[in-house]
Amino acid sequence: MRLESRSEYSRRAMLLAPIVAVLVTLGVCALLVAWAGAPVGQTYALLFDGAFGSRFAFAETLTRATPLILTGLAAAVAFRARLFNIGAEGQLYLGALAAVAVGGMHGGSTFDLPLPLLSALMIAAGAAAGALWLLGPAWMKLKLGVDEVVTTLLLNFVALLLVSMMLDGPMKDPLAMGWPQSVALDPELEFSRLIERSRVHTGLLMAFGLAILMWLIERFTTFGFALRAVGANNRAAAFAGLPVGRTVLLCALLSGALAGLAGVGEVAGRASYVTTDMSPGYGYAGIVIAMLAALHPLGVLLAALFVAAVQVGADSMSRVVGVPNFIADVIVATALLTMLVATLLTRYRIRWGRA
Repeated sequence: MRLESRSEYSRRAMLLAPIVAVLVTLGVCALLVAWAGAPVGQTYALLFDGAFGSRFAFAETLTRATPLILTGLAAAVAFRARLFNIGAEGQLYLGALAAVAVGGMHGGSTFDLPLPLLSALMIAAGAAAGALWLLGPAWMKLKLGVDEVVTTLLLNFVALLLVSMMLDGPMKDPLAMGWPQSVALDPELEFSRLIERSRVHTGLLMAFGLAILMWLIERFTTFGFALRAVGANNRAAAFAGLPVGRTVLLCALLSGALAGLAGVGEVAGRASYVTTDMSPGYGYAGIVIAMLAALHPLGVLLAALFVAAVQVGADSMSRVVGVPNFIADVIVATALLTMLVATLLTRYRIRWGRA
């Protein structure tokens, strides 16, 4: 058996690959559900109902999808240029920390500025913190040949330790009774609610807008063309005169900024303060979302909604049928594996026999 590269990629196959991957994932996980002694049909029905079956459930799914869209975009734009950013989790935390540093230090805002300007400064600070955290690994990749997978992954732990130090030090909330959390964000800087009596906030609109903006950039700008060219073949791009180094660095800044904005959204839209357990792995889930979306910015919207629905629906489903909610992690992980296989088969065909 050998793999043979296809001379042309089928657009239909590329579009169907995520759908087939999800269907295969549900089929494989159905075996695990049956093995656990639970009825498969009822389990999946409860999973769907827990994510979309009520106004509250749908609102929670949208809330969970908001940071996933941004971390998915962060991974997608970086992977497009073959800059494998595994550090969105740390960039998210630093974005959240920077947002609180600007908008919530010690019971009030740090700067005496008009509210709209201070809100913009808070958002910009979160984006800048995430961007600068990824700039170092990107520079080391270009200048020293250091594998960015290793550096970005390890920097996640450095970021968490830095956040922990700040929460136990200068940014510790004196009213938290010893609990390691930052001071609260100024209430006037918090994102407004899109749905009454829910946690859905305007960060969702920001995430949707950025997904559309990223698609427009990749599709219609010279930077988007350079991004795709560098990702396809960086040597050919350099031979054609494209600024490979500058493109990778700009891509790193953009990817890190998107992950940092996910942290801003979590602080300003949901939690109001930073803790070391604020993210249940949004940065790592963004990698799965980017792959399920085939690195397409608009596909990230659907992939993030799917992952959020699985995570939210599993919580309510597990209480009824007794299947552990860890099945959500299994579904997401299996979806990544099946998507990788589906993508491989769209680019290569299997040949049997001798060469």
